[in-house]
Amino acid sequence: MKVKVLLADDETSFAGALKERLEIRGFNVFIADDGKKALECLHENKIDVAVLDVMMPELTGTEVLKEIRKTDPLVQVVLLTGHGTVKNAVEGMKLGAFDYLLKPVEIDSLCKKLNEAYKVKSDHEERIKKAEIDLVINKKGW
Repeated sequence: MKVKVLLADDETSFAGALKERLEIRGFNVFIADDGKKALECLHENKIDVAVLDVMMPELTGTEVLKEIRKTDPLVQVVLLTGHGTVKNAVEGMKLGAFDYLLKPVEIDSLCKKLNEAYKVKSDHEERIKKAEIDLVINKKGW
């Protein structure tokens, strides 16, 4: 199964080039060029990992992260920025970001982070499924 990645970045040429490089490496990539479109994409597709530019029009990456945590807390988020500050990184991590990376990002490092984030999401989903099965079994007295 291909990992579904949302790449939200207002730098369209950067996003397009990164999409191509990620797809060559086996990822299924969706692009949004602002925060509102990123949320629409998240609602329309079963995204595993979102890579959000911190500085976007409409909604910032941090604002999108807050909304993701409300609506689909299992989606893992990697914040990506060319304007990195310690304050932004700390805020993102406190809000539940999986990681915080600086542009330009090395493609192999990003792929590694995406795979690690997907594993975290998959592990959470597996634990939830097991808990649901255990609940059904306990209710039925099996």
